This record gives sequence, C-alpha cells and structure tokens, in this order.
Amino acid sequence: MTNLNFASAHQLARMIREKEVSSVEVIDAYLAQIGKYNSQLNAICTLDADNARTKAKLADEALAKGENWGALHGVPITIKDIFETANLRTTAGYIPLKNYLPQQDATVVARLRSVGAVILGKTNMAELAGDYQSTNSLFPRANNPWNLEYTPGGSSGGSAAAIAAGLSALDLGNDFAGSVRQPAHFCGVYGLKPTDRRISTAGTIPEVPGMPICLRQMMTVGCFARSLEDIRLCFSLIAGADIRRPDVPPIPLDVPSGKALQNFKIAWIDEWEEVPVSGETKVAMHNVMQKLSQAGVETKRWLPPNFNISNMLNLYSRMTAYINNYAQPKDKYNIRRSLELIYRTATQGDKQLRKLGDFSRFLPELLNPTLKGYFETLTERDNFTAQIDAALEPWDVWLVPVAATSAFTHRPAWSAVDINGKLYPHGVANGAYTMPFNLSGHPAVVIPIGQTQNGLPIGMQVVSKRWQEIEMLAIAQEIDHIVGAFQNPSGYSN
Repeated sequence: MTNLNFASAHQLARMIREKEVSSVEVIDAYLAQIGKYNSQLNAICTLDADNARTKAKLADEALAKGENWGALHGVPITIKDIFETANLRTTAGYIPLKNYLPQQDATVVARLRSVGAVILGKTNMAELAGDYQSTNSLFPRANNPWNLEYTPGGSSGGSAAAIAAGLSALDLGNDFAGSVRQPAHFCGVYGLKPTDRRISTAGTIPEVPGMPICLRQMMTVGCFARSLEDIRLCFSLIAGADIRRPDVPPIPLDVPSGKALQNFKIAWIDEWEEVPVSGETKVAMHNVMQKLSQAGVETKRWLPPNFNISNMLNLYSRMTAYINNYAQPKDKYNIRRSLELIYRTATQGDKQLRKLGDFSRFLPELLNPTLKGYFETLTERDNFTAQIDAALEPWDVWLVPVAATSAFTHRPAWSAVDINGKLYPHGVANGAYTMPFNLSGHPAVVIPIGQTQNGLPIGMQVVSKRWQEIEMLAIAQEIDHIVGAFQNPSGYSN
C-alpha cells in the first residue's frame, strides 16, 4: 500500500475519492506521524487533532452519500501560523498574539477549506516572519528533518519541515523576501512564490490585527508540497480576485503552451558576482545544466543588462522600511528586537558584504518616513519591474540559485553565515537571490536539484515572466523529470 504520509496531496484526494482509503485513515496516519516526530522537529506549533478527526469523519460520510466537497476532499493540510484561521489560535510567533483566536479565515485558508481540505494545525515560523530561521518567543525552534542541528529556514521553516517529514500533505506559506523559497531549498521540497498580487493576502499577519494594511507590495502567498502537481493544484485553488483585497486583479490563469522542453529558451546563472554561492551549490547548478544538455535542451548562462545586486538590495530595503513602518505596534519589545537585528546584520560578516545588507542605512525611512520618499521608492520599483520584464522577454524561464548556501546550523537571529570560509551577513547570504524577485514581482518556484556532501538538500529557482505561473510550473515539471533530485529525508517512514 502507498505510504500515506509521503503520498502527494492529489494522490490522497484520488484515493479518498475512489474509496481506496478513508479520510479518517489518512488523518490518523498523519496525526500518528506528528505524534511520533513533531516533538523533535517542532514543525507544528498548534495541533487541532479533534477537529481534524471530526472533519475527516464528515468527509467520509459525505462521500458515502455521493457528495464531493472538491479537489482536496478529506486531504490533511497545515497552515503557517501567519494566516488567520477561524477559532484556531493564530500567533505569528508574537507574544501579544499568543491567545489570538480569529473570527474569520484568511482568504486562502477559506478557499482550501471550501474544496474539502482538513486542517491539522498551524506550522511554526520566525517571529512576525522576521528571520531566515524559524525561532520565536512562544514555541521551541523548528528543526530541519535532514539534520536537527540545522535550521529548516525561515520564516516558513515549520511549513517546509512538516512537508519534508510527512507531517502534512500541503502547506500554505507567505513570501516577502524568500520565506517560502529559502525553506523549500533548505528542506528539499517544492515551494512557490507567485506573481505579486496574484493571490490575496487578506487575513495575513505580520500586519498585526488592528493595524492598517501596509504590505501592499512584495508580500505574496505561496505553498509547499512534495510534488509540482500539488503546487499547481494548490495555486489554482487559491489564486484570483478577492473582494477583501480590491487590488488583486481578476487576471485569469495562463494556459501552458504544451511545447517540448527542447523548444523553450532557458537562461541560467550560478551566482551573482557580488554574492558568490557555496562551491556545492555551483556544482549542483552545473550538474543541472549538464543533464539538460544531455537531454537536448539548449541553455545559456545569462544576466540581464545592468543587473546590479547592490542597487537592488538597496531599493528592496527602502521599500521594506516604508511599507513595514506601520504594520506593527511600536511597543518596547518590538522596537528592541528590531534594533538588535539591524545592529547584528550591520556589524557581522565581511566588511565589503556588509555594505550590501546594512539595514541601518534605512533608519531615516523607519524613523522619519515621508510621503514623497515613499512615492519616489515606488517609482523606482516600477522602473525595476519594467527593466526585468524587458530583460526576460526573450526567455521562457531563468534558472537561479535560491541562497548562497544550503541549510546552516542554528544561531542567534540574523547572525552571520560562513560560506567557503567567508562570513556573509545574514540577510545577504539568505536573501540576495530571492529579494530581487519580490522587488520585481516575478514568480518563482523552487525545485530540489541535489545534496551537499553532508546530505543537506540544494534547491534551484525557476523564474518566469509575470502572470505566467502555469507555464512556469509546466517547464519546471519537465526540468524536474530530467533532474530527478527530489528525496524524502531518511528516518521518517512508518
């Protein structure tokens, strides 16, 4: 029989629909897996076992009467603790929200419930989504299933760890600076960041309840899975216009061209000149290109004209300073925590690299924001988006690393990361390859492409034109078939 804990979500949906297995059996298998492994992973921070079992029983009863709730009828999923879930604790890892019970689901949560998904619980994360690790003041730190001494990434580390270890079939995350893509890379799973404003962010923290909606740019909602088929399914279910967010345009999903992979134009790059990646990451990227070449696929090493990562990170940081400024209360705890992180990333790491990630330069925008400065920054962002649009026009996809290194050992928030014997500031090591696509708004999906010598996963971003997610996922699927690097971590099978 199929190992239920590592079956894909669409497989589980078919098995339940065809009554090869009941939803109750599937939910029990996942709850058993959680009971066995979550105490060491801390991937799930709030478990809703009783309600999950009740919903599974109702799902089976509905099928027996000929009712089908939808594409995920009876399938177990988890939700990052940043999304509001009606009557289920939602904390974002933030002490003032430790007992927060929302009255309404986030839009994306409601959409998955409406097609029959069964929510097992909430997944652990960085406090207010503010780190590339998943630690906070409410729950134990999340650990990487491949090696518990290593971080699963952040801010959606619990999501990626839960998917990798078979604690959930599908998970929702959000991505403002790589919060889906970096954990997917660190944990060896698939992770999607869609086009900016493709999916509604209604009901998403870190805009603490009661604060104005500030994150109107660069914040996206994505998903984690163990297959690209599941990524495509989840995306198609949660994308689209939302009356709660009038700025989400009613753009229909694109239709894939159906061309053979050999007929696509594929660009790639193995590192930014200013931010070199680890040797093992470069080797993995070159292995992908070799496999594609052997399969008759033509690729070209490429960078857009005038692609300056320093200017990009500068603009990204200014945007972040403006749009985050009113998203959270300015209480003493939050101010102290933020200043500690800014100080650490500004003072740790190679001096030259610190110039790329020194967020202290943007304290004027944080402390004294101006409307003129905000609009000037928005205009610069528009120009950058147009620049990347034009540069990508000849290409179907662009293959890019996810981070400068694979997963690293746990460390204090925003501490420097060693890469090839050189200390990189935390934000540069983890965000230099993801932030540009939040800034430009272009979609990207992470696929596993190999492992390091000590057995840690390595992922790769597949980036495409805006609003072309379905085509991007189809191309990524073809590449994935050739690369074939997805593996489950050992030690988690029943």
